Amino acid sequence: MNGLTLKHLRYFEALARIGHFGRAAESCAISQPALSVQIRELEELLGAPLVERGGRRIRLTALGEEFVGRARAILRAVDELEDLGRAAHGPLAGRLRLGIIPTVAPYLLPSIIKSLAQLYPGLDPRPREAITRRLIEDLAEAKLDIAIVALPVSEPALEEIPLFDEEFVLVRPLEDAEKPVPAAERLHEMRLLLLEEGHCFRDQALSVCNITAASTRDVMEGSSLSTLVQMVGAGIGVTLIPQMAIETETRSSSVGVSRLAGPRPTRTIGMVWRKTNPLSAQFTRIADVVREAGLSRLRQMGAPPERKPLSRSSA
Repeated sequence: MNGLTLKHLRYFEALARIGHFGRAAESCAISQPALSVQIRELEELLGAPLVERGGRRIRLTALGEEFVGRARAILRAVDELEDLGRAAHGPLAGRLRLGIIPTVAPYLLPSIIKSLAQLYPGLDPRPREAITRRLIEDLAEAKLDIAIVALPVSEPALEEIPLFDEEFVLVRPLEDAEKPVPAAERLHEMRLLLLEEGHCFRDQALSVCNITAASTRDVMEGSSLSTLVQMVGAGIGVTLIPQMAIETETRSSSVGVSRLAGPRPTRTIGMVWRKTNPLSAQFTRIADVVREAGLSRLRQMGAPPERKPLSRSSA
């Protein structure tokens, strides 16, 4: 098709994803009229409309729905061609779009970025914090290169490398700190505080406490681990937090921290990326950096025994 450009595809993909001309133009760093012109040009090239205009949000036509899927596949392939060129140039350099879940980011991201700067001076890390579902979607659409998440994610298109395990610990009001530690399945009797829906740590905590999603109406929710711990300090209930969060989240709160009875519940933190990405070998080395940052953090917290270093062949 004469005249079709990658710019047309990128602008249309942004519009289809965001559903609004103004905000899509912002994300593309162009004016709204300029975006409208590009979409009109694309529709003229195709000879049919791609979007239904009118109202606060646009809707894709049937052609638009089919076209955006193919456009995304093309854009992913182009990004991977760029990565192929980067892989041929030796040491990892340039942009690295790194996704990380909120229950890991505050505790590991600073040390990860610092280590990457020392090992790869030419690397430009661009971290993004989001819940697992959004990170996996962004990986699939080539908006991220790698993501640090709790495993498993069980996506056939993604490479999955486990890096380290960490325990869940119980946070109680300070006056309860010397009491016997209750069994995990009894925590819901103590007014359990959890992260809001969408966080994988919430689902893991529910599993630890043997609580079904259907019975969570009386469970109180917070938007962050910090909020949950502050609520515990105010005497509102108890919560579970990952081991790496202990120092940061409890140092200014009147709470006690206890390990649960064995077998102690844990989660596995790992790194994922698209199997088709040509930078897989370099990403494995970055995984080693993340692993060392995690194990170092857990040693400070009194961690369980370390895992042996992992390679792709052992993942």
